Amino acid sequence: MSTWRFYVIGFGLLMLFDTWTQVSFKLAANDVGEFVLTLDYLSAVTHEPWIYGSVAGYLGAFVTWMTLLKRAPVGPAFAASHLEIVTVLILSTLLFDEHLAPLQIAGCLCIVVGILFLSLSESKQSQA
Repeated sequence: MSTWRFYVIGFGLLMLFDTWTQVSFKLAANDVGEFVLTLDYLSAVTHEPWIYGSVAGYLGAFVTWMTLLKRAPVGPAFAASHLEIVTVLILSTLLFDEHLAPLQIAGCLCIVVGILFLSLSESKQSQA
């Protein structure tokens, strides 16, 4: 498999797992309700299916991240691992009817542009 394809598939999977995890936590919180440190609350959490979706997402993200770190440069990889912030914001508007402020949109653009710059600088360094 080519390096480019490995990165696209790997970071796509990482973004998918991380996004799944955060959305699952939100759905679990919606179902269980406000956090209260009681046995009843903890029992409700352990019976909430979305919590197990979150755990599965974390496990998938961990395996994917460890696989990516074998071949990907750490700087751009670490930056790209934060793309889920953008995808979670987008899904939040679609699934939970949340609204994005202009500053949040600007922040998402900064994340994407920063990742692009890191990737370009890494590719130029590896060519030199």
